[in-house]
Amino acid sequence: MALRDTFQAFASVGAGGGKNAVADMDSKSLIKVCRDSGLLDKTLTTTDVDLIFTQVKAKGARRISYHEFEAALSKIAGRKGMEPEQVEAMVAAASPSLAGGTVAQSNRFHDDRSLYTGVHANGGPSTKADGITLSNLLDRSPADVRGRKAAGY
Repeated sequence: MALRDTFQAFASVGAGGGKNAVADMDSKSLIKVCRDSGLLDKTLTTTDVDLIFTQVKAKGARRISYHEFEAALSKIAGRKGMEPEQVEAMVAAASPSLAGGTVAQSNRFHDDRSLYTGVHANGGPSTKADGITLSNLLDRSPADVRGRKAAGY
């Protein structure tokens, strides 16, 4: 994949897929590029990448363009002691990983219905109470301003 295509792929992560292509990249996406490219280690941390992002972006901007992305890659190469072409090749070979969701562990008391107790053993509580409605629960007889019931009711 070409470097510009990689930039576009990482910049568009979380923007709704290919439909909403994004022309610039934020700091989080640059860190993701470095992580998925295998550039992050003890010589280059996420803090370093964030500082490099701050150095290459325009003052007051929150995102970087493709040209600023190239400048960031050359600063990353200098930080790692590599040639810029090596870093660009590593980044161009990377693709955004979409894994990262939390998977729940199994819990026998939740997953095994034979272990349910009480009301839940018989299908759970009912959402329909027989004969009980809101009008049965509320006293709608006349009252004065203070809430006291009028005489005779």
